[in-house]
Amino acid sequence: MAGEIATRTVLVIDDDDLLRQTLHDLLRDGGYDVLVAGDGQEGIELAEKSRIDLIVCDLFMPGKEGIETILELRQSLPAAKIIAISGGGSFNDDGRILDWNLRAATQLGADGALQKPIRRDALLNLAEKLLSGAL
Repeated sequence: MAGEIATRTVLVIDDDDLLRQTLHDLLRDGGYDVLVAGDGQEGIELAEKSRIDLIVCDLFMPGKEGIETILELRQSLPAAKIIAISGGGSFNDDGRILDWNLRAATQLGADGALQKPIRRDALLNLAEKLLSGAL
């Protein structure tokens, strides 16, 4: 229908069932269509079959870990925005990433990074900024 705004699709890749479901629910409630994958390989396969606008990818997973997954997704989906997430590390007062894994992820293809535990407002704000081109 003319004037309708297309719903953006987010792919959440995380091996933790509870966190994956929580992120699914937060993003769905934020107005996104959400797909989920339990590991990097499943995420890549799902991304190849779907139109994905944003990917939220954990860095530490069994099998295909996050950095490897991000590198592959960046090659196959260059227009998709990617948020790396990790439970380690921290941020300093001006928001710069102190965790070397998150910093490496942003240097290797992720467009943003969030430290676990993920706050709802931080996730939705970063998603909106990336998808609107504000970052």
